[in-house]
Amino acid sequence: MSSIVNTLYELKYNPFEYGAHIASFYTVIGESENNLLLSPLVIPLCSHPFFGQKLFNSNKKSTIWTVFDNRTKLYDLQERIRGFQSLTEQCIQYCLVNDWLSVNEHNLSILACAGSDSTFNYQKSADKLGRLFSGHSVVEIYAFLGVKPR
Repeated sequence: MSSIVNTLYELKYNPFEYGAHIASFYTVIGESENNLLLSPLVIPLCSHPFFGQKLFNSNKKSTIWTVFDNRTKLYDLQERIRGFQSLTEQCIQYCLVNDWLSVNEHNLSILACAGSDSTFNYQKSADKLGRLFSGHSVVEIYAFLGVKPR
C-alpha cells in the first residue's frame, strides 16, 4: 500500500511540474545577494492549500503583510520546507539543465537566463511570490515567516 502512496506522491510532486515554479519565481525576483536561500520557500508556499490560492489571487497592491496576514496557518511551514527540500534541489537542477536559470557562485544568487530556447509553463503564484519578496532581504523574509533557513 505504501508503494501506491509513494507513487501518487511522486506523480504530483515532481521536478518536471515544480521546476516551472522555481523558474517563474527567479524570473521575477531578479538578482540579489543570497537569493539562492529563498528557493526552499517557493514550493512549500506555492503548493500550500491556503496560501497558494491567496498568492494566485493577490494583486499589485498586495504586500508580504497582506498575503501572509494569518500566520497561524504557517504553523507547518518549517516541516514543509524540510519535506520539499529534495524536490527543490531536483527542480533547481532541472532548471539549470534546461538553461532556464543560472547560478552566480560569488554572491550565492540564481538568475533567469535570457534568450533560452527552452520555455516553461509560467506559474502565476510563483511569479506573485517573487514580486512580494523582491523588495525584502533574505533575513527579513525568513524572520517574517518565522522559519529558519537550512
